[in-house]
Amino acid sequence: MSSHQKKRAVDITSCREETSSDGFSEDEKMETVEQEEIQVEFEGRNPIDSDFHGIKQLLQQLFLKAHIDLSDLTNLIISQNYVGSVVKQSEIDSDSGDEDDESSANDVFGVTTVVNLTEKQNTECVQQLRNLLKELCQEHGTDQSNAFVRSLLSDTHTVGLLINERFINIPAQISVPLLESLIKEIQRAKDKKLAFDFSYFIMICKLYKVDSSSLKKKKGGKNKSAVKTDETEIIWSNPEEELFDQEADCRFEFSVKGETDSGLSGNWLEDDITMVPYRRVLFLSAEKLGRITDRIKEFVSPQ
Repeated sequence: MSSHQKKRAVDITSCREETSSDGFSEDEKMETVEQEEIQVEFEGRNPIDSDFHGIKQLLQQLFLKAHIDLSDLTNLIISQNYVGSVVKQSEIDSDSGDEDDESSANDVFGVTTVVNLTEKQNTECVQQLRNLLKELCQEHGTDQSNAFVRSLLSDTHTVGLLINERFINIPAQISVPLLESLIKEIQRAKDKKLAFDFSYFIMICKLYKVDSSSLKKKKGGKNKSAVKTDETEIIWSNPEEELFDQEADCRFEFSVKGETDSGLSGNWLEDDITMVPYRRVLFLSAEKLGRITDRIKEFVSPQ
């Protein structure tokens, strides 16, 4: 494969590790953020062979112990490098002399792409994904959602798995240029008659649920990515995915409390409120992706 990489500007210059401060007082949270603030420049690039381990690690934090051949899925993502991006640190000064420069340049901080679950269904990892979605929906969804999912995964629809993964402390702003780039690349692929003319997207989102009664026992401000429903507070790992949820035609969710989450998903201190990890599976019309991206752009814009 050619070593040339296309680059896409990503207008994010800082990353603040705010998540681990949940449950602290405002003063403690401010102190924590101030101590942990780092300045990092990111850019989007097409995935290449050397990104294999980074992409696979990000997929691992999404799928956890699910029976999916993540190596196969990672290779599939890399093979279609004309669609999708990996988030990398902007090029480091070659004169810096830092021995870690090469390894840092190869770190993958996020991946945004789409995989065709219809056209690629003879691929082992895609067949595993299709079976997993059917099994999970049957176990955790309603009769209506189960019927919807089985219809969607029939050959009458072209369905794509929309992947939107990154390190937990990278801000939601970074998703805008990545999604905008993905939309343009999908359109270019469609113009070339490639198999990217989707009717629906499936998206698997990471979130946490907190019992609001226990939340009252803690002091501190409310997480900006949290949503309160009855006595449960929902905290989205990627805050912009709440907007995808609002546009979804169908959804179901399930707890992954019994599975060991990757360290990439954040570490919660013993004194913090216990947050139960969930996965929410969304099904949305492909034509909505542009509108959702515009809503995200408004959501992340400074007020």
